[in-house]
Amino acid sequence: MDTLSLALINLTSPPVLAFALGLLAVSVKSDLRLPDAVYQALAIYLLLGIGIKGGVALTTATWSEIAPPLLATVALGLIIPILAFLALRLTTHLDTINRGALAAHYGSTSLVTFTAALVFLDSIGQSYEGFVTTLLATMEVPGIIVGLLLAARGAKRKVSWGESMREVLTSRSIVLLVGGLALGVITGAQGFEGIEPLFSGLFPGILTLFLLELGIVAGRRLRDVKLGGIGLVAFGIWFPLLAGGLGVTAGLLTGLGVGGATVLGVIAASASYIAAPAAVRLALPEASPGVYLTAALGITFPFNLVAGIPLLYSLSNFLTHLGL
Repeated sequence: MDTLSLALINLTSPPVLAFALGLLAVSVKSDLRLPDAVYQALAIYLLLGIGIKGGVALTTATWSEIAPPLLATVALGLIIPILAFLALRLTTHLDTINRGALAAHYGSTSLVTFTAALVFLDSIGQSYEGFVTTLLATMEVPGIIVGLLLAARGAKRKVSWGESMREVLTSRSIVLLVGGLALGVITGAQGFEGIEPLFSGLFPGILTLFLLELGIVAGRRLRDVKLGGIGLVAFGIWFPLLAGGLGVTAGLLTGLGVGGATVLGVIAASASYIAAPAAVRLALPEASPGVYLTAALGITFPFNLVAGIPLLYSLSNFLTHLGL
């Protein structure tokens, strides 16, 4: 199946169409919004469900299967924010603090982009290693730390490392992902059978509702694109492809199949808009949310959702056929 066909499949999936509906609602000035309590509940469901399913998958995997991609993920979490920081220096006029804040966002991960990738792979019948959730949780933190380290050089005050790291490590995403992994490992496949209808059968529908709200949020951020200029817009598109390509290559070299390497590529290509903003807000209050939130949520997230995922899957297939 060629890349265009894959892109069309992705574009016509309910989650992506729901995201587009959210954008449309903003453009016509509709008052459409999900109640905040519903939005929070959907986020908790997605995080916990992904964690539990990943934990169940860990019970059937061996350490020799998990260790190489896990080490590659840590390496990517350290390298990607450095590359982002350097690239932003060459392509934008942003100061050190804002470049570091952006590096923290692009070094971390997006749960929803990850989830959309899983739904896409399921829709085309492509299998992937169940323990990829562990890779998602692993890359969540290192990129934020490296980004803050890079930004600290430009801060005119002492960065609050203790409070920032506490915010990251106790954030909803980390607690639910890691907690879900632990629950899945403890209960195993037999225990998961009782809750499978909730966390498997309803999963695509819940993601569709969540992406409807994210479409609305992203639509309201698009007006801030001018704050970063054309250089930031270009960065929000080409850098995820570079980082994603590194992720796909690392996945294949460490033994992941086509699907698993695609997922690692998507993890590497994504930008955080949950954990990273919370940490940056505490550690770097001088950084502009209009820059880092617009880039992560208003540019990179829609690009990955529409084009990045099928492109990285095509790259994974191509490199596999080359014998990588």
